[in-house]
Amino acid sequence: MSTATATTSIEGYKLGKILIEGKTKQVYDLPEKPGLCLLLSKDRITAGDGVKAHDLQGKAEISNTTNGQVFRLLNEAGIRTAYVKQCGAKAFIARKCEMIPIEWVTRRLATGSFLKRNVGVPEGYRFSPPKQETFFKDDANHDPQWSDEQIISAKFELNGLTIGQDEVDIMRRTTLLVFEVLERAWQTKNCALIDMKVEFGVDADGNIVLADIIDSDSWRLWPAGDKRLMVDKQVYRNLASVTASDLDTVKRNFIWVAEQLADIVPKKDHLVVVLMGSASDTSHSEKVATSCRSLGLNVELRVTSAHKGPEETLRIVREYESVMSNLIFVAVAGRSNGLGPVISGSTNYPVINCPPVKSDNMQVDVWSSLNLPSGLGCATVLYPEAAALHAATILGLGNFMVWSKLRVKALNNFITLKKADKELRGVRNA
Repeated sequence: MSTATATTSIEGYKLGKILIEGKTKQVYDLPEKPGLCLLLSKDRITAGDGVKAHDLQGKAEISNTTNGQVFRLLNEAGIRTAYVKQCGAKAFIARKCEMIPIEWVTRRLATGSFLKRNVGVPEGYRFSPPKQETFFKDDANHDPQWSDEQIISAKFELNGLTIGQDEVDIMRRTTLLVFEVLERAWQTKNCALIDMKVEFGVDADGNIVLADIIDSDSWRLWPAGDKRLMVDKQVYRNLASVTASDLDTVKRNFIWVAEQLADIVPKKDHLVVVLMGSASDTSHSEKVATSCRSLGLNVELRVTSAHKGPEETLRIVREYESVMSNLIFVAVAGRSNGLGPVISGSTNYPVINCPPVKSDNMQVDVWSSLNLPSGLGCATVLYPEAAALHAATILGLGNFMVWSKLRVKALNNFITLKKADKELRGVRNA
């Protein structure tokens, strides 16, 4: 990281005034980049609202690396965040937003402060769905737990948006999705995400976005699901006295977490092959491909007819089977659809029929895709998007990023409906 005297610039970004300074970070204005700010981490670790605090050399770089890896993963999934990019070893660039003073905590297992507040619940009690809690950010009063009603009654107004029931619902759904995405990610490393906290801001356009920092201070993480192997800040919290050796252990844990995140995003080792019975089906097939790509799926288009060239059709199928293990075929063929059933009878990979039917012959044309001989299991959908969604659902079973994109699509649908309803309803003003 290149810094000028008195930290006046970082990686070529001229620093303006400090907008916020917390226990472990500083937030700088970027006067030459309107709408953006820079978050600079400190070599500092704290607990208990800052009552316990120590310098920890190297923590800023580790925290910044971890945060960048997490937010890049969430951005790839399609979740709306303030994060833009990493900026040197200790800082990152984010979109400016006004922070909502609420911490959202999601728990898979009961542990920590939850047990103190809920006497009688055994440690390790599993929440399905995950338990969600909200806390008002107020160090002086130790971040008291708040209900939805308290959040709504506070009428926080940020960048022109008043936080009401709709906004609470959006944050709740987004918080749950963030947790479940990261939980599935950590499962690929045989690590259990026990609980985590996140915060939201409102950007200049009035949109709620995931903001702040997500690093090893933000969650409980137990390798192999074993609390004794914890690699998060709880190790530091549990120390009655803190030695240099203890701080080294904490630092090694944080480094391990960052190393695990380095390659946590799964490889795109799958393929959806759209086989069309005629070049006249190209438009329909391209719609399937476009929907597949929007979900992060690799896709190829081929032209082959099971009626006019069955040997070539099977040769193409064998070609892909020989090089791919995560493979799905989509058959686009109108009139008498022999393509999908022939492929289905010749491969063990999933086959999805998506015939380009027209309104004047739909009932006749679709019947050949539905009335299959016994022993065949290809599915049939009528719309290109449905074919892509079905393919993504299958591939998402073994790829958490594909699964995440499907969940984000559902979340965005929920948010769109919420906003549309908010604009139109008027019962309370009648």
